This record gives sequence, C-alpha cells and structure tokens, in this order.
Amino acid sequence: MPLISKPVGRLISFEGSEGSGKSTQIEHLADHLGKLGYDVVTVREPGGTELGEQIRSIIVHNSKGDEMCPETELLLFAAARAQLVREVIAPALMRGAIVLSDRFLDSSTVYQGIGRNLALGPVNHINHFAVGNVMPDLTIVLDVPTQVSLKRIHQRASDLPDRMERENIEFYNKVREGYLFLAKQLPQRLVVIDGSKSETEIQRRIRTLITERLNRARGPVVRASKASAKRKPAARPKPAKAKA
Repeated sequence: MPLISKPVGRLISFEGSEGSGKSTQIEHLADHLGKLGYDVVTVREPGGTELGEQIRSIIVHNSKGDEMCPETELLLFAAARAQLVREVIAPALMRGAIVLSDRFLDSSTVYQGIGRNLALGPVNHINHFAVGNVMPDLTIVLDVPTQVSLKRIHQRASDLPDRMERENIEFYNKVREGYLFLAKQLPQRLVVIDGSKSETEIQRRIRTLITERLNRARGPVVRASKASAKRKPAARPKPAKAKA
C-alpha cells in the first residue's frame, strides 16, 4: 500500500561526498523558502528521528564500527530511512511542505553499492522497500574533487572524524564517480552543481534551480499560513552517545 497518494509537497534531497557543503546549502535554502512563506522541513540521514539518531550513532561512532560488514551498514541505513520516511517525510509531504533532506536513498546506491562493492540489484531492492513510493522530486548533487573533499574534512573544527570520514582516497574517488554516473543515468532528477565554487554562487544556482522546478512541477505546493511560516524546522534529536 502506498505511503502517500497525491502528495502536494516536494521532496528535495542533497547528495555528495563528505565535505561537499550539503548542510550549509540546505540551511540557506530552508531560510530562503521560509521567507517566501513555504512550510519547510529539514531532515538528515541517517537520523531525523529519535530511533534514527540512535542508528546513526551505531553507524558512525560505535567503537566496533570498523568491524561492520557492508551488508550490515546498508541495512542500518535502510532502517533509519524507513523510520524517517514514515514518521516525518510522508506526513510533511501530505500536508504540502517542502522537505529538504541531507541525503536519501541515492547515498546507499553510491556509498554501499558502488563504494562498498555491493550488488546494485539487492541495494536498489532494499532502498525501495525502505522508502515505498516516497521519492525525491529533485536531487541536487554537490560535486567536489576528492582532494577538496578530504581537505574540508580535515579542516572541520574540533569534531573527530567519524567512521565514514576516515575512509581512504580510493573510496572517496569511487563515491564521487558513483554520483556522477548516477546523474548521467537519471538526468531528470539528479542535477550536478559544482561544489568548489563560492558558497554564494552555489546558493544562487540552487535558488534558480528550485524556482524553475517549483514553477513547472505538478501543481503548486502549499504556502504556509503566517503562523506556521514562522515556525522553525523541527530540531534534530541529539544522537545518543555510543558506548565504548
């Protein structure tokens, strides 16, 4: 049974390697759309729900994480995604919101399928089982050279690199190539933007793209009321601390 039927909202996902600038651009876009009066919800993967944040902690911070096999990693991402879709994304789309997601199912296709060398058939099957009929209307891929990605990771203040950020350059080369390959296969949904440009230039390009898509998409999204337009996106649950 479909999770949603005739949704009036829009799901826009952001993809790219670590350090590509996704989170920053999502914040800019959410603020821009909110000022225009749209009901905007921001989510991240893995996470976005209390259960999802606990799964995120297992994936990226667990002391035994380096021993995790690719199949387990894929299933954990899918579990967090399934919860996020049913608890947050689908209800938001049904009420007419614009949902901005920091990663979605394409991340599993690229990171676990291409990066971890898992067969794409099972990966795609698990992906679609997790999301049902909830698919992005648009996916923005922020593309940066691998060396730039690694440099940005190392420059991040205070935080220790998580398990995904500690991967080697060969892995990140495969991830970047995977996203570019996927964009060529699905040009109607995935749009590649040069993530090495200035933050302002990228922001301008995204705004132009979103405006074009909203103007020509299937029916109008619902504008928020004055009261709800002032509402901030739901705060992300704090991830549970991993036990040593």
